[in-house]
Amino acid sequence: MKLKPLTNHVVAKLEAPAKKTASGLLLPDTNKEQTAYAIVESVGPEVKTVKPGDKIIYKEYSTTNVELENEKYIIVEEKDILATL
Repeated sequence: MKLKPLTNHVVAKLEAPAKKTASGLLLPDTNKEQTAYAIVESVGPEVKTVKPGDKIIYKEYSTTNVELENEKYIIVEEKDILATL
């Protein structure tokens, strides 16, 4: 089943925080807030600035969290996307 966002909403798959650095060092598991990253899966018909496959940084407290088929997704309005990578 695929989520189809309406109007100016974006569906993105949450990206798990890194467990290792690029050189292979293990990162400690802390409860500190992580930067909110996700990969865009689909966009609504009114979205103009992002496309599927873009990696986004978003306002963490302005999303709707959805778990579908053991995958974690967010639904966020385009205005709450802060940047792309």
